[in-house]
Amino acid sequence: MHAVSEAVPAWTVGEITVRRIDETALPAPTGRWLLPDATPDVLAQAPWLRPDFADRNGDLRLATHSFALEVQGIRLLVDTGIGNGKPRTNPAWDHLDTDYLRRLTAAGFAPETVDLVLLTHLHTDHVGWNTVADKDGWVPTFPRARYLTSRTEWDHWSGQDLDEARRQMFRDSVHPVRDAGQLDLVDVPAEGTEVAPGVRLLPTPGHTPGQFAVELRSAGQTALITGDCLHHPVQLSRPDIGSCVDADPAQAADTRRTLLASLAGTDTLLLGSHFPPPTAGRVRAEGGAYRLSPVGPDQG
Repeated sequence: MHAVSEAVPAWTVGEITVRRIDETALPAPTGRWLLPDATPDVLAQAPWLRPDFADRNGDLRLATHSFALEVQGIRLLVDTGIGNGKPRTNPAWDHLDTDYLRRLTAAGFAPETVDLVLLTHLHTDHVGWNTVADKDGWVPTFPRARYLTSRTEWDHWSGQDLDEARRQMFRDSVHPVRDAGQLDLVDVPAEGTEVAPGVRLLPTPGHTPGQFAVELRSAGQTALITGDCLHHPVQLSRPDIGSCVDADPAQAADTRRTLLASLAGTDTLLLGSHFPPPTAGRVRAEGGAYRLSPVGPDQG
């Protein structure tokens, strides 16, 4: 029995409870850098974005968090944020100091109880809590977990001449997991692959070649954790708007359009990996594109 000692935002998907484990809100300049085409004029064309997803100045609200859930006794974490105390070139991420681990434990997911960590892709703000510092360097945060990412993702980065910032991220947040024998690579075919009962990885390439989203199915209900195929709800109203760090912008836009078309008008709960509160919603068609109909947490 894992007691929850403080309120944690959570959504019910059939028999699964999905908990949002907050790390940090991202500063206002992040949106202007990450999604440069999401200008104030663009935001004004989607007034439903305010006040939750954009402020009155036309800045996007963005956040980093993980999602934690348990299915048939298997305890899973989706993505691990930026991490604490790590040297990063982005000033907002450099030597971060947050209460993430305390929040994770308060949600009932103490690190030693986690069985499976799903890494949607290998970017700095999705792998940081893979490891924590000890006297010998960086060691896996989740000592008995399997860490899983796609083989395509691993092969892509392994074949690159990485800049120093990305080499540092691999040194402190990825290689220690591999060296501990806890990293698993999985093939993710077009139809997806199941990694736990009702938990399926779906390929969403473009932002990175091997990125996946995480689909949850339980008792006739479904949810989808986005990864970075969607950074912000503005991309529902304008699926052509991409991230400045998309590996293949055209493919990323195609992935978004296909995904949103498949979700529009359904009861699938969309859980954004960088969406600020209320974080979740259902996709609805609007004006030749889409909007997010927010769904607040059941608790928290």
